[in-house]
Amino acid sequence: MGSREWADTWAAVHDERRALSADLAQVDPARWADASLCSGWDIHDVVAHLIDSATTTRLGFARRMLAARFDFDRDNEVGVSRERRSSPAETLAAFDRIVPATATPPAARATRLVEAVVHGEDIRRPLGLHRDYPLPHVLPALAYQLKTSVAMGGGRQRAAGFRLIPTDAPATALPSTHRAPGSTHKSRTPEAAVRAPALTLLLAVSGRPVDEAEFEGPGAQAFAEHLAASG
Repeated sequence: MGSREWADTWAAVHDERRALSADLAQVDPARWADASLCSGWDIHDVVAHLIDSATTTRLGFARRMLAARFDFDRDNEVGVSRERRSSPAETLAAFDRIVPATATPPAARATRLVEAVVHGEDIRRPLGLHRDYPLPHVLPALAYQLKTSVAMGGGRQRAAGFRLIPTDAPATALPSTHRAPGSTHKSRTPEAAVRAPALTLLLAVSGRPVDEAEFEGPGAQAFAEHLAASG
């Protein structure tokens, strides 16, 4: 990956962090105890996780995995506990300090956008906040989730056999089909297409609840049923 690509990615991530900070600054601190879309975490936990992720280096990640015995969930919980301050104001101040950070665990470039956008919505949607995400921030995250297994934090199996078409992007924005290798899903015809805004598709394949009414096309109902069965 070229240095320009990394620079563009970090610029997008920093934009998302600044936007989230601005939104959170307007939220009643009591609402930070509300459940997020990220199962088991409240709003405060997700912000703490974003701080933890933004301060994790490649070497630090390796050390943490050893300490957690390669249990990602355990490591995440330790990170949240470490970065969650005693009050929302303190945690938000800590978040503001990492806005320009460029530390990253050993992961693909697009994972930084997945973190920023998906966790941004984990926070915003329960709080009734809205953001118009730039497509260049959402599409790389969606493309990455579609090729990455659920076990690795992606959503490939959730999209297996369906053709996902963002309604707010060019038809060539994504590969034409998405099938999980080894999937037991029966082959579907090309007509089983699903159309929805790119953000909706990103959240859906990332395991977040979305409004099924946003799905259109011949495969809409089957895709909604498949997501429900996938959990």
